[in-house]
Amino acid sequence: MLNKIKGLFSHLTFYVVIAIVSGVLLGHYYPQQGLQLEFIGSYFIKVIKLFIPPIIFFTIVLGICYMGDLKKVGKIGLKALIYFEIISTFSLAIGIAVALIMKPGNIDRTKIPIGDVSKFTAQGKVPFSWLNFLQSNITIQILLVAIVVGIVLNLFSRKDPIIKAFTYTSKKVFLLLKFVMYFAPVAAFGAMAFTVAKFGLHTLIPLGKLMLSVYLTMAIFIFLVLGAIMKYYGLSNWKFLKYIKEEILVVLGTSSSESALPSIMHKLEQAGCKKTIVGLVIPVGYSFNLDGTSIYLSMATIFLAQIYNVPLSLGEILMMLGILMITSKGAAGVTGSGFVVLASTLASMGTIPLEGLGFLWGVDKFMSEGRSITNLIGNAVATLVIAKNENEFDEQTFKEVVG
Repeated sequence: MLNKIKGLFSHLTFYVVIAIVSGVLLGHYYPQQGLQLEFIGSYFIKVIKLFIPPIIFFTIVLGICYMGDLKKVGKIGLKALIYFEIISTFSLAIGIAVALIMKPGNIDRTKIPIGDVSKFTAQGKVPFSWLNFLQSNITIQILLVAIVVGIVLNLFSRKDPIIKAFTYTSKKVFLLLKFVMYFAPVAAFGAMAFTVAKFGLHTLIPLGKLMLSVYLTMAIFIFLVLGAIMKYYGLSNWKFLKYIKEEILVVLGTSSSESALPSIMHKLEQAGCKKTIVGLVIPVGYSFNLDGTSIYLSMATIFLAQIYNVPLSLGEILMMLGILMITSKGAAGVTGSGFVVLASTLASMGTIPLEGLGFLWGVDKFMSEGRSITNLIGNAVATLVIAKNENEFDEQTFKEVVG
């Protein structure tokens, strides 16, 4: 028993949980002090983002060099995109179905505080552009550059010294990241204290049904849909979730899936996924496979239709599904992306008032944790699936590391 207690205090997970609870209490009882702590979580995420470019670059370049077969790299990328589109569409459909069944928008909207989202609705009126998406998405840009460098280096006869240097640098980057992650509890404390202080736990009451519906849908997606996929490939979903619990808690505390991106890539490699698979699937997934965001967007759209008593025909629902399949891809790397994409979707439909987004303002931040966690888990599972499908997966290592 004593050893178990000592082991508990040695895990980062324990301190993140304590930090999240402490942040909630401080933000609720001392909101003035909580508002002053926004910079802690923001700076932590900014520091983590500095690690994303080199980690993606070195992982992809080294992975392509080690694999050697360039055709296989293209095949992996195509499979990943097909998988992402199928699963993202499925998550959108689940969100619509649950929202239609639970009817979270059947409440008195006069009791809901309205926030000012005019800056987001203005952006949402601008038509979706793939060019703008690529220009604003640094992850995709790094991915493309890394693929080109990896291909060129793979064809270079005297590449060994370069590969050796890249490998050394990559290890040092991950080592430095390990030390930065020790500050995760502090970041979670500051981010949670600010969120609760600014929006207040009282805002959860009038929109509690919506939050319950969203989190229930995400739980269904994670445990039933992703669980079924994992089981099909002979992997334990529950054991894997326990394996990445630290990353899940960091995302919960910071409300950003990017805060765990470098760490989840490292853990997937440790769990038996080959470097190339991790390097290709995770960065692309963070841009195209946002399962949690897709669920939220579909449910929020139905919620606003219900709150304004706007009946949606089957044709309109299918049209909304089609629009979200496109606009949801623009939710990566954009500040206030949830509102921007929602505004874009509502503007395209032309039946639900854009100002309705203000009803979501009070609880959007509290639902962003669920979105980010679902996005993280969805992309991690996608990496395992693609790795196993391509025989680039060491099952023995997975069993030893994950259980």
